[in-house]
Amino acid sequence: MTTPDISSPTTPATRRWWTLGTVAIAQLMVVLDATVVNIALPAAQADLGFSDGDRQWVVTAYSLAFGSLLLLGGRLSDLIGRKLAFLIGLVGFAAASLLGGLAVSFEMLVAARALQGVFAALLAPTALAVLTTTFTIPRERSRAFGVFGAIAGAGGAVGLLLGGFLTEQFDWRWNLTINVFFAAIAFVLALVFVPAASRQGPRPHLDIPGTLLASAGLFALVFGFSHAESDGWDAPLTWGSLVASAVLLVAFVIWQRVTTHPLLPLPVVVDRNRGASFLSVMITGAGMFGVFLIVTYYFQLSLAYTPMQTGVAFLPMIVMLVIAAQLSTNLLLPRLGPKILVPAGMLMAAIAMVLFTRLDVDSAYLDALPALLTLGFGMGTIMPAAIQTATLGVDRRYAGVSSAMVNTSQQVGGSIGTALLNTLAATALADYVAANQPASDAVLADAAVHSYTVAYWWSAAFFAGGAIIAAFLFRRKRFSVASAFHTDSTEAPALAH
Repeated sequence: MTTPDISSPTTPATRRWWTLGTVAIAQLMVVLDATVVNIALPAAQADLGFSDGDRQWVVTAYSLAFGSLLLLGGRLSDLIGRKLAFLIGLVGFAAASLLGGLAVSFEMLVAARALQGVFAALLAPTALAVLTTTFTIPRERSRAFGVFGAIAGAGGAVGLLLGGFLTEQFDWRWNLTINVFFAAIAFVLALVFVPAASRQGPRPHLDIPGTLLASAGLFALVFGFSHAESDGWDAPLTWGSLVASAVLLVAFVIWQRVTTHPLLPLPVVVDRNRGASFLSVMITGAGMFGVFLIVTYYFQLSLAYTPMQTGVAFLPMIVMLVIAAQLSTNLLLPRLGPKILVPAGMLMAAIAMVLFTRLDVDSAYLDALPALLTLGFGMGTIMPAAIQTATLGVDRRYAGVSSAMVNTSQQVGGSIGTALLNTLAATALADYVAANQPASDAVLADAAVHSYTVAYWWSAAFFAGGAIIAAFLFRRKRFSVASAFHTDSTEAPALAH
């Protein structure tokens, strides 16, 4: 084993921080796009005239394409080079966003959202891989991942804020076309500041069977949970998709064990700390995106907030998340390690969910504020630590696919959490109304709050379970950037980035 000298950076300090800014813009685009369209949906529905049953596909088309193609996107960035993959992802994402903003029919809008997901699957893991291979000095790496983790955690809430502002002040189409401006800025910055180097050694091969198995398995998984949201868990298409997903993903793992050029090299995921990080990101995504949806319903339907007011209501949570992200990466993670920090963040998030259960139809915003602040601090504690640990010490050849696993974990977790919590809430609402006839306006209002409370308790259970899993899986070894960077000298030469 050899340990490279990480005390001297490969690129000037100023250039590295400009690279971080470029990556941050790209990551913000991808993460906020999962929620920015939610607030615009009513206006888009009125404009294009699609039904309530079809409405979910505007959101699901993005998550289906994104979640199922992430591993392929990460591997492609390893094969064709970080900079080229990053630029292609930016241009494709911007073009798909413009197509959605110009949509004249429901079918055109859904197709554009799916195309956004395709290019997001290339852009997201490439952005994280660029960050992973650019920042190797421990202090700088901590700061960079603090920023990246804050964006990963707060992007959904920023999407709600931006979506509310654009929908109210301009038009729902701006929720999509605004990405063209973000992408243009990031493209220019990437041309100048994202490093590009020549490849060393032979070009690796793309694992076609593994790609098909992984993409089909992830597609079936996300589709199954999304379908459960609309048609229920007992629908044949729901459980059939989930069973098919299990079979395909098991076949994928078996194939990765025997193939010469695996899409997902198993050493990337079997490392104990890395596996714990992927699970933590998945659980956090499940609780986070599901709760964003439920709390948004509460603000808009129970408290009668406008879309803009709803976005502003999340601001204190975002501020607390950013503060916690900087504290955890710069002060706490080097001293305490992920074994303490990630479970602590999970417990704070669970406490926030319990605080949310205290809300009722007569509550005010100040009643929700403690829960929002606690949730923000919990998210800011979990995400940077988990993401940094998940990408630490990975062979540079596999930086793209390792980064893709982080995004896959968050996306799949978010899809599962949103579908599961929304289905549980809908069932609780129906049961409450059935038990409290006649269904007056007061009963319906109480039923809505009751359904949210059920979702909060389930989300609290997610985070509490995540705290236990993280506490057991993470190693006690002290977190160290320097000790984690190594390569096996007997392996093929690493790709240059």
